Amino acid sequence: MYRFLLCFLFLSNVVCSQNPQLVIKIQNIEVREGNIRIGVFNTSEKFLKQGSTYKNYLISVKNTTESIIIDDLEKGEYAIMLYHDKNSDGKLNQNIIGIPKEPFGFSNNIKPKLSKPTFEECKFSLNSNRLIHIKLDHY
Repeated sequence: MYRFLLCFLFLSNVVCSQNPQLVIKIQNIEVREGNIRIGVFNTSEKFLKQGSTYKNYLISVKNTTESIIIDDLEKGEYAIMLYHDKNSDGKLNQNIIGIPKEPFGFSNNIKPKLSKPTFEECKFSLNSNRLIHIKLDHY
């Protein structure tokens, strides 16, 4: 029984380490304060719905370009929305009609025009190690 348990734990670690590595490089950070908040989505039904992210990550801003290495995502399709939480209040501040007041960005560097982007526009495949660049933008 003990050998079986050790073998199981070893195989679990081998399987877990098979996740590809995603590196996100965030560019165009204007001020060196606050945090970058990253939301990863894995379905179109939940994309950009409050509280529906698959995974969340946080980077403390110290430079005009920041990077994060993510290695806990399984192979699959994902879309990313991130924003620069300048005042560290934990939310994307918006004006009275819902337009963001803080810089934001999407995977594939989709720039929304009159409506929010879709999962299909922002999605990318993560089947092997990957580097993506996201440029912060604002209205």
